[in-house]
Amino acid sequence: MLPMDRLSVVLIAHDRCKEEMAQWAAFNRGTLAQCNLFATATTGQTVLQHLDLPITLLLSGPLGGDAQVGAMIAERRIDVVFFFWDPLTPQPHDVDVKMLLRLAVLHDVPIACNRRSADLLISSPLFSDVGYHRSDAAAVALS
Repeated sequence: MLPMDRLSVVLIAHDRCKEEMAQWAAFNRGTLAQCNLFATATTGQTVLQHLDLPITLLLSGPLGGDAQVGAMIAERRIDVVFFFWDPLTPQPHDVDVKMLLRLAVLHDVPIACNRRSADLLISSPLFSDVGYHRSDAAAVALS
C-alpha cells in the first residue's frame, strides 16, 4: 500500500530522452524520494541505474505502458507526470501518447515534457503541497 500523503509521480521518456530523464531524476533525488514513483519499464530501468529509490515499473510504453499511465490518471492514481518525449522521432504508439496527454489535461494533472518544464514544476512551492489541487467541480466544468 502506498502512503497517501505522498505525491504519486510517473517518469516516462522516449528512447533518445531516457538518459536525460535519469540525470534529471538523480539531480532531484531529494524531492523524488518524498514521492511514490512509477515509471514505464525501460525508462524506469535507466533511471534505476542512477537512482537508488523504489520505483514501481509499469509496462514499456510501446507495449501498453503509456496506456497504463493514462488509465492511472483517469483513476486519479497519478498526481504529476514527467514525460520527456522526443518530438523528432515518430513513435509506433503515438495514439497512446496522445491519449495520455489528453487525459492529463482533462484530469488537471500537471505534465512536464522537457527538462526545463520539469525543473520549473518540481521547484514550485506547490509541488510538495499534497493538498493543492483544483476542486472536482472545476474539473467537471471542462467537460
